[in-house]
Amino acid sequence: MSWGTELWDQFDNLEKHTQWGIDILEKYIKFVKERTEIELSYAKQLRNLSKKYQPKKNSKEEEEYKYTACKAFLSTLNEMNDYAGQHEVISENMTSQITVDLVRYVQELKQERKSNFHDGRKAQQHIETCWKQLESSKRRFERDCKEADRAQQYFEKMDADINVTKADVEKARQQAQIRQQMAEDSKADYSLILQRFNQEQWEYYHTHIPTIFQKIQEMEERRIVRIGESMKTYAEVDRQVIPIIGKCLDGIVKAAESIDQKNDSQLVVEAYKSGFEPPGDIEFEDYTQPMKHAVSDNSLSSSKEGKPDLKFGSKSRGKLWPFIKKNKGVTPEDFSNFPPEQRRKKLQQKVDDLNKEIQKETDQRDAITKMKDVYLKNPQMGDPASLDHKLTEVTQNIEKLRLEAQKFEAWLAEVEGRLPARSEQARRQSGLYDGQTHQTVTNCAQDRESSPDGSYTEEQSQENEHKVLAPDFDDEFDDEEPLPAIGTCKALYTFEGQNEGTISVVEGETLSVIEEDKGDGWTRIRRNEDEEGYVPTSYVEVYLDKNAKGAKTYI
Repeated sequence: MSWGTELWDQFDNLEKHTQWGIDILEKYIKFVKERTEIELSYAKQLRNLSKKYQPKKNSKEEEEYKYTACKAFLSTLNEMNDYAGQHEVISENMTSQITVDLVRYVQELKQERKSNFHDGRKAQQHIETCWKQLESSKRRFERDCKEADRAQQYFEKMDADINVTKADVEKARQQAQIRQQMAEDSKADYSLILQRFNQEQWEYYHTHIPTIFQKIQEMEERRIVRIGESMKTYAEVDRQVIPIIGKCLDGIVKAAESIDQKNDSQLVVEAYKSGFEPPGDIEFEDYTQPMKHAVSDNSLSSSKEGKPDLKFGSKSRGKLWPFIKKNKGVTPEDFSNFPPEQRRKKLQQKVDDLNKEIQKETDQRDAITKMKDVYLKNPQMGDPASLDHKLTEVTQNIEKLRLEAQKFEAWLAEVEGRLPARSEQARRQSGLYDGQTHQTVTNCAQDRESSPDGSYTEEQSQENEHKVLAPDFDDEFDDEEPLPAIGTCKALYTFEGQNEGTISVVEGETLSVIEEDKGDGWTRIRRNEDEEGYVPTSYVEVYLDKNAKGAKTYI
């Protein structure tokens, strides 16, 4: 099967077909380019998605990734980032192995096609020129033959006419001979041109055109083979990344299988455990016997027997003190606003961080010391005195960090020593501790709301009643004489004192201060002369009178 023999007369159709083949190849190149753009866009979107859900450094969100489910999710994000990288590889390989090569090949193909069809048109023009020469010689031969016939007939007519002179007859005879010779010459010329044309035509249809069409056929077949190879490469580029993509997916599955619900549950306990013991049973208080109230040791009210209650309002006592709104101010340095267990963890973490900083500074000091020794042994390498300032600075930093660590270690030791045994906790809840009870409980549960750091809200206290018992505020009012005012305060917010020992205030109200905040987040105030109690320090703005007499200090 050869285009040169089978399609010898289809020059124009072959020209159209080969142009269509180039158009198909360019269309495939465009398809691959768009695929590479899609892969790049997809990879970019996957990377942005992975980055969007990555935990922010030094944020509360980063702390959540201690849970195995969150760790698995983080692993999934990292695997998706690698997954995106494989799509970038697909784009790069398709560009380098397919697009670039095919674009270059198309240019070569167009040039080859142009050359082949140029040769074909040149051969066509040559055979058409030969054909025109043949037609011209043929027409000349025909014309000369007709002229010779007419001259012969005229001679014969003149020779038969007796009235014509002999000179005229001779002239007609010579003219007939000339015309006859011209016809013979035209015949010979026509025969030669015809023979030459037939030779050219045979070579055109049996040599030139088959050769040119064979080249065109080979060119077209190479194009077809090339596009097939490109399609195989297209598939191989995808196939090459499948193992790595499979590893990414296996990594996601492995991360999912690493999720441990029991471990996460234990982490929740460690994160939110307060260290308090649940309260004991509340005993029955018999009010049928006046002035002889049997008050339980575990009662939320620790009023003295026979002593009338101060006027703290008649509102419901359903909420337990001291679960109130959290103070939005700065967290104390010693984390005293956290429950005991959470405070211990915060202090331990702070100590560990400080020890790491100390180790880091110590390593830096050792490095500077070694460098200084090198300079002392080899003065040409540097001036040892130039390192003294840096060495002094690092040493001072180490000393500061050690002092800071000692401070937090002291607080940590205090907390660890303060964490009570079960019997001591029961004593705390019963209100039989001395004056330390009020300070200890309030230090651990003051001014908090529910949050991941283990603090509480007023709403939470309603759901967890009897978890922590209110301290005995009434013991603070056992003085025979009322305490003198040591200043005034203005209520910044409305506070409903619904628990024993507290007092309700209205925003903007001005009251007397009779005992300032001792670090537990509560300030003792008085309204008029017969109504006093505690309010959160963060709810009032205090103006102390430093010259006030009679002010007492409570330890």
